[in-house]
Amino acid sequence: MASRLSSPVEPQAVTPLQGARPGVPLFVWCVGILVLALSLFGGHGKPSDPSDPSAKPHGAAALAPSSSTRPPGKHLPRSEPTRLLIPKIDVDAPFTELTVDAAGKLQPPAADDTNLVGWYAKGVSPGERGTAIIAGHVDTTTSAAVFADLRELEMGDRFTVERADGRKATFVVDNADTFAKDDFPDQRVYADTRDAEVRLITCAGDYDHSAKDYTENLVVFAHLV
Repeated sequence: MASRLSSPVEPQAVTPLQGARPGVPLFVWCVGILVLALSLFGGHGKPSDPSDPSAKPHGAAALAPSSSTRPPGKHLPRSEPTRLLIPKIDVDAPFTELTVDAAGKLQPPAADDTNLVGWYAKGVSPGERGTAIIAGHVDTTTSAAVFADLRELEMGDRFTVERADGRKATFVVDNADTFAKDDFPDQRVYADTRDAEVRLITCAGDYDHSAKDYTENLVVFAHLV
């Protein structure tokens, strides 16, 4: 592996996921290394993430057609997501709603739950027309987390969101890419679309101990099929 960084032990060290379009609150936490108040590490050991966080996803260079070049796609009525299934990387995780605090900042899923994904419930639900936001941790101080292997997804891979209405929304990956947090492409990631699309977001890159944050975000782009 290219590099493996020690996980920090500062309690609740959280920082922004840079950038948001109007109507989507800032992600002010790293969707990855959210540190437990009582760390089980007891020092600066090797990282809990078994994957190389600095490696680009395999499908990053394979850009698929944008929503503007595809015919208008199918969509489903609004319904709360209940479970995310990504067979290729063995993800089978329940959803939690991501809420906004008094400052208008989106709060993370529980830091001590390694198998949990969150969705921005005030926005589009997965399968509904528009861009739904799903985020998950890449690791914690104790172990790899739900999106530890998200970088393995590539164009053509499929995943499913089970919904409260009993329907299953299946998405196909268009492409995946990593973005520096200080140069996050808001419009590309968060913009509304005429199709039912999803963004899967987690942290990537190196861990910056001074900033208490990873340097990049990994975003997987997908549309409903």
